[in-house]
Amino acid sequence: MEGSPQATNRILTIPNGLTLLRAFGIPIFLWLYLSEHLKGWAFVVLVVGAATDYFDGKLARALKQESNLGAMMDPAIDRAYVAATVIALALREVIPWWLVGILVARDLWMALALAIKKSRTGSVFAVTYLGKAATFNLLYAFPFLLLGGESGISRFFYIAGWAFVFWGVGLYLFTALQYSSDALKN
Repeated sequence: MEGSPQATNRILTIPNGLTLLRAFGIPIFLWLYLSEHLKGWAFVVLVVGAATDYFDGKLARALKQESNLGAMMDPAIDRAYVAATVIALALREVIPWWLVGILVARDLWMALALAIKKSRTGSVFAVTYLGKAATFNLLYAFPFLLLGGESGISRFFYIAGWAFVFWGVGLYLFTALQYSSDALKN
């Protein structure tokens, strides 16, 4: 969205409010899942977070409320959501720590690539369709794994969750290569 003729410096917009709501969901999710052991309510918070991630961009375009702040906040909060969920699931031994390592390494690499791009061009990465697809997969993978289990419908969530993990991580790594190429091109 950056560089878009519609992007403004406005802060108080409906889409930015949705993005901020998603940010407030992160500590609520962690409290519900790790402290209170309320898996169902933690799941609801993740679903609301995923929905607001979808609707904030749609509303920004529909209402012509695209903003530079929203363009910066949205991917940062996506990363924070994924990180918080992944760490919480690893602490509860739902996912292995090596998966956490892959995701953290990718995000650290992307921080370096972003710094390179910003120093060379003064701009940030334009969000790509594949980047959104990677985030979509991860934002759906982890709530499914949260509900996953050994039998019945929880088995379905377990299998679907891991399918989303593999697609999401694959796309996450592929888009890291794309963004890195963008950061390093002349």
